[in-house]
Amino acid sequence: MILCIAQIIPEELLQRIQSTLANTPFQDGRETAGWHARTVKHNRQAEGSHPAVSALREEVTDHLQRHALFQMAVRPRRMKPLMFSRYEPGMSYGNHVDDAIMGSPAGAMRTDISFTLFLGDPDAYDGGELLIETTGGEQTFKLPAGSLVLYPSSTLHRVEPVTRGERLAAVGWAQSLVRDPQQREVLFDLDSTRRRLFEESGKTPTFDTLSKSLANLLRMWADT
Repeated sequence: MILCIAQIIPEELLQRIQSTLANTPFQDGRETAGWHARTVKHNRQAEGSHPAVSALREEVTDHLQRHALFQMAVRPRRMKPLMFSRYEPGMSYGNHVDDAIMGSPAGAMRTDISFTLFLGDPDAYDGGELLIETTGGEQTFKLPAGSLVLYPSSTLHRVEPVTRGERLAAVGWAQSLVRDPQQREVLFDLDSTRRRLFEESGKTPTFDTLSKSLANLLRMWADT
């Protein structure tokens, strides 16, 4: 499942991220890439050890974890620290698949879901589209600032070359409580339906039955 979520962070936080990153040191993005991805990765990333970057990481992650739609789609068990990336003219990230396991052996995490949080106005740069390969063909994403797209970590994807301006984004990864992507989609559909039903009719017997089915499927499928 690929899902776009508009305005997932507040405007005030978005502006603070933009102003903070404008005065934060960036390093070669290849330093955090795997041995094969390093050959096609050409961007810059904010230094994760910088105190301001660490604080922003935690604040953005907190917003994501409290966002109902993100929670329904991802059902995160664990999340890797965000990376803030910058693409200037001529920079790109060629076709790659995200590492299946991230982190040191002691803190290794399986990646189920990847996401990109766009941090710049799409009119401020040319190129820089995120392309995700699916069985139905390539899908292209270039979202408004503050919007997020999440997608399976198992997909091949790339960032097209930037030809003008600057592409600023945050990327992250999550290990889900529900490992199987089809099961996650079933739970997402059920949860979305019961929430719409509650908005329309309140707590009805039909809502209760859907809630019971959702809870029992989660018990069956959750990897805890």
